[in-house]
Parts: sequence; C-alpha cells; structure tokens
Amino acid sequence: MMICYMLWWLVACCLLFLLYGSKLRSGWSHGHGPRSYPVIGCLVAFYQNRRRLLDWYTELLAASPTQTIVVDRLGARRTVVTANPANVEHILKSNFGNYPKGKPFTDILGDLLGTGIFNVDGELWYAQRKLVSHEFSARALRELEFAVLEDEARSRLVPALALAAARGAAVDMQDLLRRFSFDVICRVSLGVDPGCLDPALPAAPRRLAAAFDNAAGIIARRGAAPVAAVWKAKRALGIGSERRLREEIAVIHEAVMDLIHIRKKERGLNHQEVNAGDVGAGGGRRSDLLSRMIECGYPDEAIRDMVISFIMAGRDTTSSALTWFFWLLTRHRGVERQVLEEIAGGGAGGGAAGGQGRMRVLHAALCETMRLYPPVAWDSKHAAAGDVLPDGTRVGRGDRVTYFQYGMGRMESIWGADAGEFSLRRWLSLPEEGAPAAAVAGVSPFKYPVFQAGPRTCVGKEMAFVQMKFVASTVLRRFELAPVDEGRVPVFLPLMTAHMAGGLNVTVRSRGGDQIAAAAPAAGAGN
Repeated sequence: MMICYMLWWLVACCLLFLLYGSKLRSGWSHGHGPRSYPVIGCLVAFYQNRRRLLDWYTELLAASPTQTIVVDRLGARRTVVTANPANVEHILKSNFGNYPKGKPFTDILGDLLGTGIFNVDGELWYAQRKLVSHEFSARALRELEFAVLEDEARSRLVPALALAAARGAAVDMQDLLRRFSFDVICRVSLGVDPGCLDPALPAAPRRLAAAFDNAAGIIARRGAAPVAAVWKAKRALGIGSERRLREEIAVIHEAVMDLIHIRKKERGLNHQEVNAGDVGAGGGRRSDLLSRMIECGYPDEAIRDMVISFIMAGRDTTSSALTWFFWLLTRHRGVERQVLEEIAGGGAGGGAAGGQGRMRVLHAALCETMRLYPPVAWDSKHAAAGDVLPDGTRVGRGDRVTYFQYGMGRMESIWGADAGEFSLRRWLSLPEEGAPAAAVAGVSPFKYPVFQAGPRTCVGKEMAFVQMKFVASTVLRRFELAPVDEGRVPVFLPLMTAHMAGGLNVTVRSRGGDQIAAAAPAAGAGN
C-alpha cells in the first residue's frame, strides 16, 4: 500500500512539473509582488530576503503601481501588504467591520493579553474602548502621568545622565529610556514602582520587567514563525520557548492579581474609614489606571488583562521613538538647535496651559522620527468576508491584510522624492530666522498611521506625546549626546515594538544645571 502511495505521489509531481514547467523556471506572481511558484509560492524569495524583510517589502511596494503586493507562500495564509493610503482608510475606517484583528492574531497574543482591549474584537472591544477613552481623558490620570514623569526624571533619569557626564562614560540611551518608560507605565497603570532605573532598589521588583521582556520576545518570535503549527505544538507539549513563556506569564499574572487584591483591600479599608467619619470622602483615593478600573466594578481577570495590555502598549513604544529621535538629532544638529531654541524660548516652560502646544518644532521632529522609524513597523487585520480594496486588489475571506507603516514612510508616492530624508518641512512652515514656526495643515492619519486611524486610533496618543516631549526637553536642555561610533547606521529591528539593534551608545556632555521644571511641558496641554 505504501508503495502505491509513493507511486501516485511521483506521478502527481511529474504532472505538476509538465503543467507548470515553464513557470517553475521563470517564476510568476499573483498581480504585483514577489516571484512565486506553484505550491511553494514565494517561499524561495522570502527565505532569501528573510534578514531584510522590511527593505524587501518596501522595494516591492515602491515598484508596484498600486503600492500593494500579494504574498503567497507555503505554510502561511495569503497576505495582502499595502502602503496605499486609500486602502488603509478602507481597512481602518470605511470597511472597519470587515477587518478585525482576527483569530490568527489573537491566538499569538492571547496567552499574555487574554481579553484585553488590544486583543479582542466586536462588542467586547467596543465596551473596553468606551471605558478606556473616558479614563484616559480624566484629569486625574493626566495629572498622575505628569507627576510621575517629573519625579522619575528628577530623581533617576537626570542623575543617571549627569553621572555618565561626570565620569566620561558611555551610556546606552535605548536601555536607559526603556527602563525609564517601564517605571513610568507601571506607576501610572499599576500604582507600583518597579525601580528599573533605580540601582538602589532590590532586584525583586525588576523580575516583573524581565518577565515582560522575555514574554514579549517569545511572542514576537511566534508572530515571525514561518509555520504557526510549530509554536502551537510546542505550546501543547509545554516544551522549549513555550514553556518559558508560560512561566513568564505566570509571573506577570501573579504580580498583577496580587496588586488587584491589595487595592481592593485598601479600598475596603478606606470605605470603612469614610463611613466611620475618620477621613474625608476623597481621602486615600488612588488615580492609577488599576485602581480606577477596580472602581468600575470589572471582574479581576478582566482588569488584569486590560492593565497588562496597556503596559505592553506603553512600555517600549515611547522609548523606541525617543531612541531614534536622539540618534537623528546627532545626525541633524541644525534641527537640534531649532529644538533647543524653542525650549529656551519658553515653549516647554513653566506650567503655562498652552506650553506644550507651542512646541511645534519638537512635535514635528518627533513626528518625522516616527515616520521613518515607527515604533510598530506593520499591523495586520484578517478579512471577515471577501472584499475588493480601492486599488482593485482582491481580498479573500480569512486573508491577512497588512498596512505597512515602515514602508509608507519611505514611499515617494506619499512623501515626494525626498521621502528617505529627515525633514521638518513635512510638518512645519519654517519662516525667516527669528519668527516662530507654524504647523502645516494636518497630515492624514491614513498616510501616517503610526497611531493607527479610524475607530482604533490609539487612545494613548496624547499621553505618549506628553511623555516624549517631556523627556526630549528634559534631556536636551541639560545634555549633549554624541554617538560612540559616529559612522554607525543602526539597524531597525521590527519586534513587537521596534528596537535599535545594539542599542544607542552615546557619550554625554553637560550643557548646564537648569531646573527640571523649566524644561517641563504643561500638564494636560494639547499637542
């Protein structure tokens, strides 16, 4: 019987070769995209370019008349990749209901994020979105963010850089910013200080940060796996990286659930005190996101998943953007001077309500940084039903549809012939020297979907800009950074959140000793 099956397989292969022989030799494609072959699709080209996928996709998209390609390869579902703003608007807004994240995506993140807002669709997503949008607009949470930023910068970030300057030692800004961001997001989300940037604290609180780092790395490898069945089999068997992931998630879940129980106990005690008339009605109330979720009456597991989602979303995104921002300023000292002049001129100063709104040059420099180096390189949805995109590309039910932020930032069809250059003129109308810069008309979020767009626009966008402007102002006002290797062009690594390969090692020189308050954007100001 086995011999019969083998003979039938050989006959089938021979027929396939005769039928597609010329195509197997020359290759073919589904519309525009990589060279593909029957059965294996573009697996050969994918393997050849596996270490430069971002640039490869960008080249293919730039060569496509529609800035859209179709990728078929053995072991993966059909994928439509687009850098066409009309398609992005269709996916994220016009036909939003047809493009949920989908089960293939939620399977990858589900063990860690559970039913948190970034890993659900439909009514469950809508309910969380409504709640979180309200909480993020609350003044108490905004004031907490600013207070945490101010304290973390004054007590940890500035001293760390000052020590490096005094010793003449190099420092990895990416590592420093990641630890700073994790401290901030945990203090705002959980109301607990992991002390990642404080060498005086014991190592135990840092176990949580390590668990998040390790879990994120393993999940990123899940998403990049050529065949999902491999990691799913390892998960089912509880072996290898999947066993390590389970252990790291257990650490995260246990830590957050313990905090939930502590907060509930605190809340119960406070209610007893209020009822006894010992304290005022507002006494002891916390403003962190975890405490506010508890007040809304959500189940413990739902609170856990929502809070973990926000830590994952906020832990590395701002630090990634700031790392590339500081590197780009070392390559464009003229832009750095403009930012410094704006800060010195009061655009960041003193607590005035409109302070941050006047920081147009800094805002433009951050936007331009994220255009070239977006914290998330691409984002995917899965079609619930067949569709046709505005450029005529057919989408089948279950197809993966990816809009490619990294590639969009490099499309000459979107940004002009100088798309690969760092230029503030995309965001500003720069007048004669001495006059204030003016913002240009708003850029469509569908050509610049760094914060997504449509109904899923990032609810933390404004808070992210507050943090980035605060850190940029605080550091630049006090320190001049210079790369240890001036000639190095860093590699962009598109993990769950993009990183700079090898970090950003810089030497630090002190500019002066201005007080931190002078460099701080106003809390709650618009951007």
